[in-house]
Amino acid sequence: MTGNNVPEHLPAPPHNPLRAALWMTGAITSFSAMAIAVRELKGAHDTFEIMTVRSLVGLLIVVAVAAAMGRLHEVSARRLGGHVLRNAIHFTGQNLWILAVTLIPLAQVFALEFTTPIWVLILSPFFLGEKLTRPRVLAATLGFVGILVVARPDVGGLNLGMLAAAASAVCFALTGITTKVLTRYEGIVSIMFWLTLLQGVFGATLALWDGAVRWPTAATWPWLLVIGVTGVVAHFCLTSALRLASTSFVMPIDFARLPLIAVAGAVLYGEAIEVTVLAGAALIFAGNYLNIWAETRRTRGGHAADGRPSGAPHP
Repeated sequence: MTGNNVPEHLPAPPHNPLRAALWMTGAITSFSAMAIAVRELKGAHDTFEIMTVRSLVGLLIVVAVAAAMGRLHEVSARRLGGHVLRNAIHFTGQNLWILAVTLIPLAQVFALEFTTPIWVLILSPFFLGEKLTRPRVLAATLGFVGILVVARPDVGGLNLGMLAAAASAVCFALTGITTKVLTRYEGIVSIMFWLTLLQGVFGATLALWDGAVRWPTAATWPWLLVIGVTGVVAHFCLTSALRLASTSFVMPIDFARLPLIAVAGAVLYGEAIEVTVLAGAALIFAGNYLNIWAETRRTRGGHAADGRPSGAPHP
């Protein structure tokens, strides 16, 4: 697994916003299933224990699938510093997110987490050189307004759960940006391998720190396995989407996760679906439709969203 056969700079795949959007549906579904599994654990494990098991399950899946496909040689340590940075940021954000899920309602967690695309829009021009097009800004604005309509977060009742969810959003934005940078040089197999390995190491180290580890039981193993599988699938889908389109296009699509989790909350936990959920969902989907339509038109015109000819390599 030296990565000697991997070129220094991977050729960029053709800019394909429609395929990127389809990959994001897989990420949205997987992240939503993971949130439900975390809720079902009901605090039986702390966040570090959950992250450790999730990462180890994911590592086994990544290695097994890569070996079966003959692609283990794609794992490279040439960008190890970038992988460590990306996963340290994501590990911090993921633990803050898991903490928030155990403390406040799911819709409120998602409302605060979904400031992530706003942070991406603000930061991507500086770190990635992506252009802030009007459709992207409008799509993100519509999506965020839809989030506020659905969740109506009570900013007057600021608490630890809300602070954790808000901080996780900044971490996830930085994770998306660092992932996009890595896709220019690393294949998905290598990114997923270091994701699961490094976060497993981080989780195990912190889980063992206090010497009080709660080992999985017959009741918690099924939910921990769901978290492990959905975590790998979600990040595979997200990384695949980021290979095909810009971060400022891809990340606002994730707004669609809130209406999905609101329905799941109603079905599984008896949380009421109000008219505001439908109104907010309409705004979110309108923003996503506008985003995908504008990006697809731009691609048909022969240019990627950052001004490069479609399929041209990244600078």
